Amino acid sequence: MTAQPADVDEGSGRAALGRALRYLRERSGKSLSELAAETRYDKSYLYRLEAGQRLSKLAVMEDLDRYYESGGLLVQLWKVARREVFKDKYKEFMRLEPTATVMHLFTLGIPGLLQTEDVARESLSGAQESQEDAESVEEQVIARVGRQQLLYRRPAPSVRIIIDEYALRRPVPDAKAWREQLTHLIDTAEVPSIVLQVLPFSVGSHHLMDGSLTLLWQEDGTAVAYTEGNGCAELIEDPAAVTRYRLSYDRLRDRALPPPESAGFIRGVLEEQT
Repeated sequence: MTAQPADVDEGSGRAALGRALRYLRERSGKSLSELAAETRYDKSYLYRLEAGQRLSKLAVMEDLDRYYESGGLLVQLWKVARREVFKDKYKEFMRLEPTATVMHLFTLGIPGLLQTEDVARESLSGAQESQEDAESVEEQVIARVGRQQLLYRRPAPSVRIIIDEYALRRPVPDAKAWREQLTHLIDTAEVPSIVLQVLPFSVGSHHLMDGSLTLLWQEDGTAVAYTEGNGCAELIEDPAAVTRYRLSYDRLRDRALPPPESAGFIRGVLEEQT
């Protein structure tokens, strides 16, 4: 087997995924050119996946799992590699999020779990200056959009998301992409396991204006709170502190529009864009 490039951490999840991809290809007796021809993926792209230089979209790993008949191995390795895209301070939260049975979120912007790919790319590309930055942004987009599969797992978690009206009044420059984002929010609000509420400007100031809050409950009843704001993030595990954040969230929920009115509010914003 070809050695990993010197700039790739051989202990990383992405490197492990690359080794698995190369092993499966070599076991099948295929060259990169043959694999590219049969899967319709670019040869250089497949090489970079095997070298651990790129992280693919989930659909690519699903395709290659089917091609190699590898029983979901590549998808599982991709999930490990995806977590490495996030900074260390997020990793424990990322470990807990996929197994949560109840999720409550408040965000000032469109939450990552509900962002379309184009809006995620726009929100992550602010500091992009070089080709290397562009590739990093694409990996973060893949990781962010990949998180959204947890909303539709079986059994699905019970999810409540409160979005500040501020998020709906800050469109991305691409009008078509913004309309698609608003439509996606409306569609998401119809998912039985997801409750979506809008906190309108009319409620005035509130106690979570400086950031976002996520509450996660696990099947065993344990809960954590996760806060982000002003470039800082904190995972809170102390039960008393988590309870205080839960009560804070409940007070905010009481001031938000009910779910049917929230969906109507978003439709109104969408109509303003057409």
